Amino acid sequence: MKTIKLTNIILFLILVTGNLQAQDWQTDMQKARQMATKENRNILLVFSGSDWCAPCIKLEEKIWKSNEFRQYAQEHLIMVRADFPRRKRNKLPKELAAKNKELAKKYNPNGYFPYVLLLRPDGKVLGATGYKGDYTPADYIKLFESM
Repeated sequence: MKTIKLTNIILFLILVTGNLQAQDWQTDMQKARQMATKENRNILLVFSGSDWCAPCIKLEEKIWKSNEFRQYAQEHLIMVRADFPRRKRNKLPKELAAKNKELAKKYNPNGYFPYVLLLRPDGKVLGATGYKGDYTPADYIKLFESM
């Protein structure tokens, strides 16, 4: 009995700690804009092909998941991901897929992946970039601060 309780406590602590470290990605631009306005932050909008786009996957692993970038984003950005997976098992709900297509029409009509935009809370584009393989998290932070 004590082993089960201790195991549950350890599991709970791991889950809580993991959630504190997780990037808080939004999928609803309207909600993101409200949050950005309220918190006086810019929006980082990322167009990604999470299960097929090699540069998207590298950007996720090398930059977005880094502690340095996560800390910066938590303090300065509202993160929005418009994902376009291709594998059947990763299929998005129809409503979310439709929202992502609308975002793409407005902000990514040429269909670039990955495509990263920095937006003001009102939706005005401040700058755009893609995957820069030789960039570090610090390089991306400097790039976003210069936009």
